Amino acid sequence: MADERLIQFLNDGKDWEKKATSIPGVFLLRMPTFKSRPPSIVVEVNPVDTSGSPTKKRGIIIRSSSELEQIRNILTNAKLEQLTKSVDEVNPESKVGTKSPSSDVFEI
Repeated sequence: MADERLIQFLNDGKDWEKKATSIPGVFLLRMPTFKSRPPSIVVEVNPVDTSGSPTKKRGIIIRSSSELEQIRNILTNAKLEQLTKSVDEVNPESKVGTKSPSSDVFEI
């Protein structure tokens, strides 16, 4: 059975509304109607800072469990880890700002 809170968020949420979950770095995002596709809820994975705020404007959007599996396969590829370490070596360090955490958390 579907979670009633998700149904309520889908029906009553505003377009592009984002809700934090109890999983750090995981958010729910209500997508608006687009062409023939009705409104939907997607999962956004976005690293958070020490205050729990997203560090990027937009994270990785996951629309389904099959898409999550595909992303999981990509992220566990050893060559991706090697590539990101190489990128770390050549890129300068960046500073990350801090924001206050949101009080509206969707408990998982």
